[in-house]
Amino acid sequence: MVHRRRDPLMLLPLGLLLALAGCRPEAPAPEVVDTTVPAAWHLPLDAPAASGANGAVASDDSIATAVGLRILREGGNAVDAAVATAFALAVTYPEAGNLGGGGFIVLRMADGTTASLDFREKAPLAATRDMFLDESGDVDEDQSLWSHRSSGVPGSVMGLFTAHERFGRLAWRDVVAPAIALARDGFVVNERFEEVNEGRAERLARHPGAAAILLPGGAAARAGTVWRNPDLAATLTRIAEQGPAGFYAGRTADLIVEEMRRGGGLITREDLAAYAAAWREPVVFDYRGHTVVSMPPASSGGITLGIAANILEGYDVAALGWRSPEVIHLTAEALRRAFADRNHYLGDPDFVGIPRAWLLSEEHAAAHRASIRMDRATPSMEVTPAREGGPSNEGRETTHLSVADDEGNAVALTTTVNFLFGSGIAVTGAGFFLNNEMDDFASKPGSPNAFGLVQGEANAIEPGKRMLSAMTPTIVLDASGAPMMVVGGRGGPYIISETLQVISNVIDFGLDLATAVNAPRIHHQHLPDELVLEEDGYSESLIAALRSRGHEIEFGGSGKAESLLKRGDVWSALADGRVSGGWGGAF
Repeated sequence: MVHRRRDPLMLLPLGLLLALAGCRPEAPAPEVVDTTVPAAWHLPLDAPAASGANGAVASDDSIATAVGLRILREGGNAVDAAVATAFALAVTYPEAGNLGGGGFIVLRMADGTTASLDFREKAPLAATRDMFLDESGDVDEDQSLWSHRSSGVPGSVMGLFTAHERFGRLAWRDVVAPAIALARDGFVVNERFEEVNEGRAERLARHPGAAAILLPGGAAARAGTVWRNPDLAATLTRIAEQGPAGFYAGRTADLIVEEMRRGGGLITREDLAAYAAAWREPVVFDYRGHTVVSMPPASSGGITLGIAANILEGYDVAALGWRSPEVIHLTAEALRRAFADRNHYLGDPDFVGIPRAWLLSEEHAAAHRASIRMDRATPSMEVTPAREGGPSNEGRETTHLSVADDEGNAVALTTTVNFLFGSGIAVTGAGFFLNNEMDDFASKPGSPNAFGLVQGEANAIEPGKRMLSAMTPTIVLDASGAPMMVVGGRGGPYIISETLQVISNVIDFGLDLATAVNAPRIHHQHLPDELVLEEDGYSESLIAALRSRGHEIEFGGSGKAESLLKRGDVWSALADGRVSGGWGGAF
C-alpha cells in the first residue's frame, strides 16, 4: 500500500478552512510603471508649431528659415527654397552649415517623381587605407579628426547646384543671393551663435584662418552684435556667378589647395576638378500603409531606418502603448539589429556590393523578429560577431532642413562637416570651414570611430571613396501618395533612431508634431551595448522595468529633428527644441 502525506489543510473543519482561505496573502500585484513624461523634462510637448497651406520650412536657424520662406513667397518651389536655406545656413550656422562639407537630398516632386542625390565628401586620391594608424597600429585621432588630412573633398556646392539644375525654378543667382547678402552685410548674432563659438574658442584659436572668421579681436562675437564674413561673401559670389566652377576651380580652388599645402593635407586641384554628385535610387519601403522615401548609401540612414521599421511593423506597438517598456524594448531591439547590419554591410555603393533588397525584405525582418524576446534584451555580441566598442562621442554636428510648397513638392536635405566646425580648420581667405569626415571611414575596421560605431571592411578608406554616413533625410507619403511628413536631423548615428521615433510617434500613436518631436527619445546602435535614454525623460519605474529586461542604461542627449507634418491641407513646421536658434515657419 502506498501511503501519501496529507495536506495539513485537509485536516481542518470546512468552516475554518474557508475562513483561512479568505486570509491567504494575495499574489503580488504587477509592478506599476509610470510611462508619462516626467515634469522635469525640459521640452514642452505642447509647443506651438507654425502652420500654413502655402509652404513650410524648418531649419536649425531662424534667419535661414526666413530665407527659405521668402523664396517660396517669391515664386520658388521647394527645391529653390531648400537650396537657398542651405546656403544661408553656411553663413548663419557655420558650425554645421557649410560649403566645406557634404550631404544628401531626398525629393518628392508634385508629378510623383522621387529622387535622392548623394553629395557626400570623397577621400582624396592620395588617401590610403592605413593613413591614420600610428606606429602601434592604433588610430591617431589628432590626425583623423583635427588635421588637414582629416578633410574629404567637399560636396555641398556641387550637390546644391546639381539638385537645383534638375528641379529648381528660379535663377541660380537668385537662390544664392540671400546668403551673399547675409555674409556681406552681416546679421545680428543670437545667444546660440555666441555660446557655440565661445565654447570652441580654444580650438578655433589654434588656426589663424578660423580665428580670423569667428574670433575677431580675439573673442567670439557677442549676442546682439552684427557679424560679417566678407571672405565668404566673395566665395559665394563666385559660386553665384560661375556655378560649381566658382568653387571647384579658379580662385576658391586655389585657396583650398594652398590651405592643404600649408597644413600637409591631401586635397588637390585634381580632386576638386573630379568631384561629382551622384543621383541614387531612393530607399523606399512601406510602414503601416505609408510609403517612406529615404536616402540610400553612401548614407546608411535609409536602409538602417527601413530595417528597424520593418522589424517594428511586425508588432502591434499601438496596442502596447506609447512609451511603454514593451515599446521601448522593441524599438531598442530593432535598432540594435539594424545597426549590426549597417556596420557590416554598408559602404559606398560604387566600391562595395550591398544586398539592399534582402536587407529591406520581410524575410530579413522576420528572421530578426524571431530572435527578439519580449522579456530580455539580446546581448549585442549575440546579434553578430563584433569587437566591443568604446563609448559614443557626443559631438554630432550636422544640420537638417525640411521644406514643402503648395504644389506638392517636398525636400529633405541634410549636410554636415562632422564635428562642430569640422576639423576646426578654415580655408584662409575663403571664409568657410573644412570637414573632418575622413574619420567616418573605418580607419581601423573592427575598432570604434569617434561616434563609437564599430564598422567593417565595407567602409575602409580607399581613394575616391565616399565615407559612410548616418544622415537620414526622409519623406513620408500618405495613402494617396502625397507628402505627409518631411523629417531628418542632426546627431551622427542618433539621426537614424530619432527619425524612426518621430515617424512612429505620428503613424503608430497619432501624436501631433510638437509631441512627436519634443518627446524624450532613446538610442541604440548595437555597439557599445547600451540603451541611451535622454536625461529626465523617463520615470524611475520605467527605467527599472528596462533594466529588469537586461538593458544597460546610459543617460545622454539626442539629436535634433527639424520636421514638417501635413494634416488635411495644412503643413505644420517645428524646429526641435533641443538646441536653440532653430525655427519652423509656414504661411
